[in-house]
Amino acid sequence: MAVIAVYSVKGGVGKTTIAANLAWFSATVSCRKTLLWDLDAAGGAGFLYGVDPRKKASAGTIFSKDADPEELIRQTDYDRLELLPADKSLRDLDGVLTRIGKKKRLAKLAETLGKRYDRIILDCPPVLNEVSAQVLRAATVVIVPLPPSPLSTRAFDMVAAEIRAHTKTHPPILPVLSMLDMRRNLHRKAREENKNWPAIPQASAVEQCAVLHRPVADFAPTSPAARSFGQLWTAIERKLAQRG
Repeated sequence: MAVIAVYSVKGGVGKTTIAANLAWFSATVSCRKTLLWDLDAAGGAGFLYGVDPRKKASAGTIFSKDADPEELIRQTDYDRLELLPADKSLRDLDGVLTRIGKKKRLAKLAETLGKRYDRIILDCPPVLNEVSAQVLRAATVVIVPLPPSPLSTRAFDMVAAEIRAHTKTHPPILPVLSMLDMRRNLHRKAREENKNWPAIPQASAVEQCAVLHRPVADFAPTSPAARSFGQLWTAIERKLAQRG
């Protein structure tokens, strides 16, 4: 079992779209039993798959009340891919984790779920608090979406510093250039400076995910965006293979 955290300290970087599409590749291409776990109260991952959370807000209870997370898990339209959706109860997750004082609560939950899943993909909120600390303790590998801008290096350094501060064993970090538009000088320069990083293009096919409630490779399998997500997933699997 591996926990793949898609995390950034900044919102609006394509984090949820990346997490949702990676989950599809994990389940459909790698044929692994996959859980997409949405930890962001905005609930974007569920929206992209057309899965609504239950009317009663209860996603946060698995942290504070020892509720069974499997009772909240929903099936998607894809074989081997299930979703643990977010809801508004996660807005105070930082406070909940701080109050209960269990530094590895999320990691323990992931370990329990790992008996059922081969891959758990976390769509993480853009925060620097106890939630991010617990995510990084639980992660096997951390995916960091970085839009091409002068602030990208700073954002990446902040994530790296957060990992060093909260983990004894440093999980591998995989930076990803997101929303890359090669028509723009700044983006071309960022790509030139980071040739070895995976990149996800700014493309209409990516935007259509939220309209169609489907992953890119499902409705546009030959598109550059689908190929980019596939290449990113391959890079992640290589990172996991190197772990041994």
